[in-house]
Amino acid sequence: MTTVPGDASTIPLGPARPAALSLSNPLSAWLAARGVHYGWAAVGSTFLLMLATAGAMGSAGVIIVPLEKEFGWSAADISTALAIRIALFGLIGPFAAAFINRFGVRSVVIAAIAMIVVGALATTAMTQVWQLVAFWGVVVGLGTGMTALVLGATIATRWFAARRGLAVGMLTASSATGQLIFLPIMARLADAYGWRSALAFVVAMLLAAGAVALLVLRDRPFDVGLAPYGERALQPPPKQDLAFGAMLMSPIRALYDARTSRTFWVLFMTFFVCGLSTNGLIQTHWIALCGDYGIAPVSAAGALAAIGVFDFVGTLASGWLSDHYDNRWLLFMYYGLRGVSLIALPFTGFSVVGLSAFAVFYGLDWVATVPPTVRLTAARFGAERANLVFGWVFAGHMLGAAAAAFGAGAARTELATYLPALYVAGVACVIAAALVLTLGRPRARALAAA
Repeated sequence: MTTVPGDASTIPLGPARPAALSLSNPLSAWLAARGVHYGWAAVGSTFLLMLATAGAMGSAGVIIVPLEKEFGWSAADISTALAIRIALFGLIGPFAAAFINRFGVRSVVIAAIAMIVVGALATTAMTQVWQLVAFWGVVVGLGTGMTALVLGATIATRWFAARRGLAVGMLTASSATGQLIFLPIMARLADAYGWRSALAFVVAMLLAAGAVALLVLRDRPFDVGLAPYGERALQPPPKQDLAFGAMLMSPIRALYDARTSRTFWVLFMTFFVCGLSTNGLIQTHWIALCGDYGIAPVSAAGALAAIGVFDFVGTLASGWLSDHYDNRWLLFMYYGLRGVSLIALPFTGFSVVGLSAFAVFYGLDWVATVPPTVRLTAARFGAERANLVFGWVFAGHMLGAAAAAFGAGAARTELATYLPALYVAGVACVIAAALVLTLGRPRARALAAA
């Protein structure tokens, strides 16, 4: 039997299953000859895909002001469409997990990219608010939701028994950082050539990342004849109920089973706060917020890119820390520091020094909460059901984001300021920090397997 190095074990190579339009089998053999598990290739291709789809999510911050100027729409009108997109982005998560379990990763990825591309291109031809809601709110919301953190959690839990936290950290970093690092590029394109050029850039990114994912991604280690990273035994795919109705009901069953778990509701509520204080508030309204203080869109996008750099470092570090330390205390620190940074932001005067300090402290834990949350979910509900249950936890995240996207826009329209939204999000983070400590310590064996 041929073997490649694993994490404290050797990993048997079984018969690989061919896939059309895939480089996975020859690439797996090439990596195995160099002692590298194919799980890292799966993570790499998923990283690029989530980076591109996150760029599509982040582009909303670039188009708010141009839409106000071109069509005369209010911030509240535009925020309604963005809130619907964010809500659907989260609510599709549990069902995206079911689609992945039933149809496979590659099929879901292709369908998701097609939806985002169609929605983005249709948005460039819109003239009415309802079209923004339909194309950008519904179509793009559903498409991006199918390739969000639930996809990353699925890849990490299927391909990794060891180093799972690190894998989650890498994929989480791609999702959050992609929403930030592409903003300066899109802001420059929008400033020089109009907001439609920024959406064209998003479409090009998606098509390139989708091609890589199609060639590299496989559903499970078994498909390339491997055990998960750190395990010895091959793990054939579990038998799935092929009935379409049963597939659609599996997320509902997972929610029903989780409803009595205090762990589930604490993670759901704290992740609601996570979305309230990140995607819905800063990601969506940052450029408009900075504009209220006389900061140009390109400069504001540059500050977001700086947050993205620190987020990448912080999320990778969080993945490593979540493999080695109590995840409850990690979440306590992350939510607490984020809350303090949001409450302090208005007192910086949005100066260069103040925004730089905010970029460091806020950026380091932008989504550092994800690896500990995924590990606590897997430890409580098991690796096979983790993606379904985490899908509902993630839905809480995006419902919080939707509330902030709409609420912050409404506050700016009615009160001509974003400050109440910043204070509400900051206080909510402090409450979440205290709430997470009410969780019991996961059993050592369960946490080690997560």
